Amino acid sequence: MSRKITGTEVSSRRPRRTALCAAAVASMTAAAVGLGVLAGTPALAGQRAPATSPAAPSVTTSAVTRAALDPALVAGRGADVAFVEQEAENAATNGTVIGPDRSAYTLPAEASGRKAVSLEPGEHVEFTLPRAANAITVRYSIPDAPNGGGITAPLDVAVNGKKRSTMTLTSQYAWLYNQYPFSNDPGAGLLHPDWWITECSCVPSETTPAPVIAKPYRPSHFYDEQRLLLGRTYRAGDTVRLTVPAGSRAAWTAIDLLDSELVGLPRIELLAANVLAFGADPTGRRDSAAAIDKAVAFARRTHLKVYIPPGTYQVNRHIVVDDVTIVGAGNWYTKIKGREVALDRPAPDGSVHTGVGFYGKDAADGGSRNVHLSGFAIEGDVRERVDTDQVNGVGGALSDSTIEGLHISHTKVGMWFDGPMSNLRITGNIIVDQIADALNLHTGVTDSRVAHTFVRNSGDDGLAMWSEKTANARNTFDHNTVQTPVLANGIAIYGGTDNTVSNNLVADPIREGSALHIGSRFGAEPFAGKLNLTANTTVRSGTYELNWNIGLGALWIFALDKSIDADIRVTGNNFLDSTYNAIMLVSDWGVKDQYAIKGVHFKDIKVDGTGTSVLSARAAGGATFENVDARDVGAVGVNNCGSFNFPATGSEFALTDLGGNDGGWLAPWLLPNTITCDDRPEVVPPPAPGSW
Repeated sequence: MSRKITGTEVSSRRPRRTALCAAAVASMTAAAVGLGVLAGTPALAGQRAPATSPAAPSVTTSAVTRAALDPALVAGRGADVAFVEQEAENAATNGTVIGPDRSAYTLPAEASGRKAVSLEPGEHVEFTLPRAANAITVRYSIPDAPNGGGITAPLDVAVNGKKRSTMTLTSQYAWLYNQYPFSNDPGAGLLHPDWWITECSCVPSETTPAPVIAKPYRPSHFYDEQRLLLGRTYRAGDTVRLTVPAGSRAAWTAIDLLDSELVGLPRIELLAANVLAFGADPTGRRDSAAAIDKAVAFARRTHLKVYIPPGTYQVNRHIVVDDVTIVGAGNWYTKIKGREVALDRPAPDGSVHTGVGFYGKDAADGGSRNVHLSGFAIEGDVRERVDTDQVNGVGGALSDSTIEGLHISHTKVGMWFDGPMSNLRITGNIIVDQIADALNLHTGVTDSRVAHTFVRNSGDDGLAMWSEKTANARNTFDHNTVQTPVLANGIAIYGGTDNTVSNNLVADPIREGSALHIGSRFGAEPFAGKLNLTANTTVRSGTYELNWNIGLGALWIFALDKSIDADIRVTGNNFLDSTYNAIMLVSDWGVKDQYAIKGVHFKDIKVDGTGTSVLSARAAGGATFENVDARDVGAVGVNNCGSFNFPATGSEFALTDLGGNDGGWLAPWLLPNTITCDDRPEVVPPPAPGSW
């Protein structure tokens, strides 16, 4: 999603701010914005990554987690994946554990579980394999170059004490700075001095004397990841040691986690249009786009599949697909890799670059149908955010189609679909390290499903449905995992009719967003029919919204463009270790007396730990609550500000108790609409979640 924040989405002048709240927000702001050299700010080239806890003791095992949780807490939710995930902070190391920290613009905040291990040259972290594996993925961060653009640095990989390989890490796809749409230059001044910013609580261009804003301004997007085939299969109990060699160009290397996997043999398709027969180069030295085009055309005429065997294939533009099946040998073996290419003149859609991607035809041209993509990786070269660019891994309009088993990295958006289109099935994909969204169903996408897809380190919404101009309808996001979206939300629904979000796991959103978001914004069509949010789990969610200067809920319902009055059913969800509120319903300050949120029903909910309240109501309207159980709540159970008019009749937001709400959070005195408004309550960090 484009995420331009203007005055219509900024509310810097909230009433009823007490001295206690002012002190609390001052403390939070200092922690969040990273002005100057603060503890927890990410180190730049030549600096040591800061330690926020002492060196971890050596341990003999490194536990398997899911989103840094005991897997038992999320059983049956999230994506089924082939790998197991282990956090570096649980492994044996002579480095330094950094974190926990949930402040924006810090290395631990962007790490899974909000902790990582920082290694200086000569230091290591060692993982014990929990099951047989022949491949690993390392999520890491290294410093940027002093003037931006990234560096490369080595990381030695040893198994059972014997060196297997040296990975070449890079920060060329990391380290963004400044305001949306961000910059690669750490020395850049404000991109939008006419926007209100938290750091000075002012509009810099309208402030005298002009505020001094420290540089680099708002560094973010620190992490990247690399995959490595080990060359043989190792057993459970074998050790994988990652060591920063002496003399590394990187003053520090942060290791967040290790994924380990047993990768099967390459897939072979004998009865297919093999791209090698049409001149494709599996070494990646020559461009293979034309050869793949020829194979696609031949396969359509002969009703064969297109097969891309193991290798790396250079492709620097879109491969247009329609009525064709393209299969690779598996996403560890078949890699479609390309450069971002500047266009001589802007394209009609506004693109100023092109790059590797598989695209259906535009919906205006009828779109594409019967397209089936599976079993390969798409590796882009996108290092900056240009929202008009079509430099996504998969795009266009694809109806009656399937996408399965892809691994997509370093594109702008992993998959962005512009409808109208229908009946697309997306299953079992991995989308990581994106500049913007991981996946977006945009404009009139209907009867489509995204399932068992794993997302990590998106630069904007992880998974989104955006009903711009034409409503999306009857779509489902089911059994997906979204981790560490750097900006915005894990899963976001912007308008639409009869859509479902179910059985997902969302963890660690970083800033200006939530785990689950229902938003009437960005010009979306209104919500209609039913919206079901069913059996999802969020953890360490609810970020500090820098433009509003408040903490958001793990579930954030936002009425900006119009009222939200569809039948919204939030059923069977678990909100674990929420940084601020578990649930927030809010209308923007400028429209608070115009738009309301109603028709929301909460049932069979578990809230395990909140930094502030279970519910924060900052809008007119109302909601019902049934069997909502809460424990370890940091503030009053309901922070009810309504529309901030504070009438004598009570808040403009009403709560209906349907029974079974345990934990004392929904006390009788709060009903139906007692004003309990603390605009910025003190945050009490919750304990780690546990079994219920």
